[in-house]
Amino acid sequence: MRLVIASVGRFRGGPLQAMYSEYAGRLPWPIDLKEVEEKKPLKGEKRKSREAELLMSAVPDGSILIALDEKGKGMTSSEFAKMLGQYADDGVQSVSFLIGGADGHSKETLAKADRLLSLGAMTWPHLMVRGLLAEQLYRASSILANHPYHRA
Repeated sequence: MRLVIASVGRFRGGPLQAMYSEYAGRLPWPIDLKEVEEKKPLKGEKRKSREAELLMSAVPDGSILIALDEKGKGMTSSEFAKMLGQYADDGVQSVSFLIGGADGHSKETLAKADRLLSLGAMTWPHLMVRGLLAEQLYRASSILANHPYHRA
């Protein structure tokens, strides 16, 4: 199973990129980070709509789409692991996680998503979410492998 994180914005070095790289490097599944960025000074819904186009063009056809959104379903790490394990057991080829920009996702992106996932009720900077998500993906893989990293 291939994982894709499609995210608005670009890393420019520093601790957030190091955190992402640390956990992404530990994953047993192949993972691709697809960074997209709109250079034109668009505002509001026009910006979100353009970012939606860029995000959708970055993910493989037929991929399971999981949009990270504050109104999404919160999961425990064990529930997240179970979901990923089920996708792997079902032969899913690709799971793509969509991280929107500062204004969030467009209505179109949210409607196309197979699942809306929340990392908590608080708002997180979209560049930080990459590292948080990579850590949870690694934690999920360790849970599925009965590795002691996760302490239930």
